Amino acid sequence: MTTSASNSIKKPKYDYVWPTFLPFVTFHALCLGALWTGVNPIDWIVCAVLYFVRIFGVMAGYHRYFAHRAFKTSRWFQFGLAFLAQTTAQKGVLWWAANHRHHHQFSDCPPDVHSPTQDGFWHSHCLWLAERGSEVTDFSRVRDLTRFPELVFLSRNWVIPPFVLAFTLLIWLGWSGLFIGFFFSTVLVWHVTFLVNSLVHVFGTQRFDTKDTSGNNWVLAVLTLGEGWHNNHHHYQSSARAGFYWYEFDLIYYILRALAWCGLIWDLRPVPAAVLADGRARDVAARRAVVARAQVARAARLAAQAAKL
Repeated sequence: MTTSASNSIKKPKYDYVWPTFLPFVTFHALCLGALWTGVNPIDWIVCAVLYFVRIFGVMAGYHRYFAHRAFKTSRWFQFGLAFLAQTTAQKGVLWWAANHRHHHQFSDCPPDVHSPTQDGFWHSHCLWLAERGSEVTDFSRVRDLTRFPELVFLSRNWVIPPFVLAFTLLIWLGWSGLFIGFFFSTVLVWHVTFLVNSLVHVFGTQRFDTKDTSGNNWVLAVLTLGEGWHNNHHHYQSSARAGFYWYEFDLIYYILRALAWCGLIWDLRPVPAAVLADGRARDVAARRAVVARAQVARAARLAAQAAKL
């Protein structure tokens, strides 16, 4: 993987404020409440549905829309996307977008808030949330979003959406629905989201030279409904699709196309033809390099066998 020279500069040890990490730990512990209440089939069905729907809310809403403005929509649908994404308890929409824009500006360099090359897997995965000051929203990075007072209110009162969802499940399905439908599905969404910060900057193939360690990982693309094509995304961030080619699974983009067909969103930003052509050329060159290495290795084995005769 390609790493810039500046990435060798290590940040100082983080100042963790562990009490602020207590809610994160508590969510995990509350999943175990199902051991006392038992679990019904409907609880698992709701868990799976909420995982799917809220992963879409995070990846299409927080990420592709609010952080990268990859498509346009109405003000009411924008609010709905923000509310849906915030049911995952990943703080407010403005906080999320500001942090993600900061990440792209300094990807895998010392100022990056969650780079595995700078601070290791666990810090980039979740421990950065315990860093002093991590809860602060840099409003200067999201001036395009702060002009909507409803988004500012929602972001500052980010606990409202998850509370509404949790309370609804408690009333509808009881305690087992709360523990599995809400807490367990939320924890799943958290860790799959965090893997885009940690795992895909460690394991993945690099089609484009992005000067960082972002990679394409098809396993995570399946788990995140399309966000695993991270090297693609870091190369061209403003596209509405992360899987640039038909064979790169990107269910989020397919859903966005369906929403555009319904008129709920519009102006989906495409991947430029030049970027697509460059990617195809790089793929061809990579395949040829693999074949050439295989031929060299085969020739070396044949020569070694001949020498033994």
